[in-house]
Amino acid sequence: MSDYLLFATERYALPILQPLAQALHEAGHVAHAWFADGAAGSALPAPVRMLEPGRAGLRAAVALKPRAVFSAANWVPPFVAGAKVQLFHGFNVEKRADARGHFRVRGLFDLYCTQGPATTAPFRELAAQAGHFAVVETGWPKLDPLFRDDDGAAAALRAPAGARPVTMFASTFTERLSAAPHLFEAIAAQVAEGRRYWLLTLHPKCAPELFERYRSLAGANAAFVETEALIAAQRAADVLVADTTSVVSEFVVQRKPVVTFRNRAPKPHMIDFDDPAELEQRLAQAFAPTPQLQAAIDAYAEAIHPYRDGRSSQRVMAATEDLLGGRLGTLRGKPLSAWIRGLQIRRELGYWGRGS
Repeated sequence: MSDYLLFATERYALPILQPLAQALHEAGHVAHAWFADGAAGSALPAPVRMLEPGRAGLRAAVALKPRAVFSAANWVPPFVAGAKVQLFHGFNVEKRADARGHFRVRGLFDLYCTQGPATTAPFRELAAQAGHFAVVETGWPKLDPLFRDDDGAAAALRAPAGARPVTMFASTFTERLSAAPHLFEAIAAQVAEGRRYWLLTLHPKCAPELFERYRSLAGANAAFVETEALIAAQRAADVLVADTTSVVSEFVVQRKPVVTFRNRAPKPHMIDFDDPAELEQRLAQAFAPTPQLQAAIDAYAEAIHPYRDGRSSQRVMAATEDLLGGRLGTLRGKPLSAWIRGLQIRRELGYWGRGS
């Protein structure tokens, strides 16, 4: 039995960490969690052992000396013991250039657990150049529940639809890319019509007024879904309407159609449009996909996340053991930039105590 630490900085990381926590528990280990920033005050269910938010919890994390720290954030406290494992907080949706976005290497992690071939190859090239981290393709723990029994959570979300098809709406918080302000009236009209049932959700960082507007649509023809139930909503829905959010990629992994509004980098598997008045037309296309569209959806899903066995968490654990056991090779020391970033993290967290 070993101790492991789960780390997050935003609420949307909780569904990424929960399947891994469950896998650790089933293997006889103990999962502890310490959350900062936007995730501080959030909790994973027992048997995860939650550490206090703030410096008291951080001191406890240092004293714990975990075997590994699993991070669903861009960073991790480097002064906590254990292998530092990057799980990623989303898919590469090309919001930013590679060097500033998904493929930015900050020097803090020992192991990158990639989601599929589309990201594995670029990270392996970066690892060959840098030498201070390893890369293993494991799939993404967040998606394990997509392919396992969920105790009826998805069925419960779908039940109010009756025989109607179910459409899901999700939006990024990035203002210049968000569909939420532009599509509200069109979606409200769809909800009022009632021909399809809607599951509505927003990124936790979206403006409060947007939450208020979309929550107001809940009723006989729609439900508002909180971040923690995102995976169940994706299972329940037939079609997704979104923008440049990584939920698009998560949804496509199920081989289901997506309609995107002004996507930053539209692909053949998306039905992209830029006029809210076209929403109904694009939905009609999605609910009757052509063979060409379905082939593009299948190909993209295979490239970003080919795993459909619900066991990515177990592969993450195995990759971590391979790292710790020296089976992934010898890593170089971390660069100077990592040491500087470590000092910045100490300052941001207000922690100047001894590391472990």
